[in-house]
Amino acid sequence: MKKFIIASLIAALTSTCLAQSLPPSKIAIAIHGGAGTILAKNLTTKQQQQYQEKLTEAVDAGYKILNQGGSSLDAINAAINLLENSPLFNAGLGAVYTFDGSHQLDASIMDGKTKQAGAVAGVSHIANPIDLARLVMTESVHVMLSGEGAEQFALKHGMPWVKNDYFDTDKRYQSLLKAKQKLKALDAKSKNNAEYQANYRQIKLDYKFGTVGAVAVDRAGNVAAGTSTGGMTAKRFGRIGDSPIIGAGTWADNQSCAVSATGHGEYFIRYHVAADICAQVQYQGKTIKQASQDVIFGSMKQAGGTGGVIVVDPKGNIALTFNTSGMYRGWRVEGEKTHVAMFKE
Repeated sequence: MKKFIIASLIAALTSTCLAQSLPPSKIAIAIHGGAGTILAKNLTTKQQQQYQEKLTEAVDAGYKILNQGGSSLDAINAAINLLENSPLFNAGLGAVYTFDGSHQLDASIMDGKTKQAGAVAGVSHIANPIDLARLVMTESVHVMLSGEGAEQFALKHGMPWVKNDYFDTDKRYQSLLKAKQKLKALDAKSKNNAEYQANYRQIKLDYKFGTVGAVAVDRAGNVAAGTSTGGMTAKRFGRIGDSPIIGAGTWADNQSCAVSATGHGEYFIRYHVAADICAQVQYQGKTIKQASQDVIFGSMKQAGGTGGVIVVDPKGNIALTFNTSGMYRGWRVEGEKTHVAMFKE
């Protein structure tokens, strides 16, 4: 018995020493502001500068938290908040309009260490939906809350309440008017359901990008992911996309990677994109670059799915993969400077 106790103590001390001798994880963060038809010819020099500045600000805010020893969850939360508060992106203040002229927002967040997650869908009076998603994760026994119920939960926990017109912007309103004109013309000319669906998908491709998200790994090697969106312009019937769906738009697991997605949500849901990438990393031994390429350019794209992902693994590797003409994105890895990009490069 005495020998067993001594052996156990030695093993414990050895394990502690090994753990203390391991180098800290390389911190890293990546963000996106949506993927879609993003072309230089469609943006003025001033607009490009505005996007570059805001993306840089968000990356730097998250990286600062990581560099000071903060958690990956706090880092992505801070980065997403900055993007939600900017009218440049389709999240928070810049959320698009629904068909009836209101705003309904979705968000989700996931902790790779515990695999705890929180999500909200169809909220209309919360300025920063990612904060509410995190509150659901930490203060609720549930994973997803929606609509009025989610907002009642927010009020119960003292979250600020805003009027729905807080999200109004002229740019998004003009997009709504254009989308409704196209939808009206589509109703008049479509001869059958197949033709209607094909043309409808194309209209949605023109008015869907702007979703924001972030992934990060902290010094403890814990990864986290979060995604926030206003959905699709002129969406109807309480439509919900992939952004609040754990496994589709957001996924994080310390055994593999963290992913935030942006694109045509219905396809990301059907192909379980975020979780599939991490599963391929964990079970097939792929790098995050290989896995994200195989998923984003694989069967989902062949079926008509467009969009992109940002991915980080516990070692600090980053992948930014998209099958569209552009994706607003920014990233920083320890030992490097902040990078931002918009177009396919």
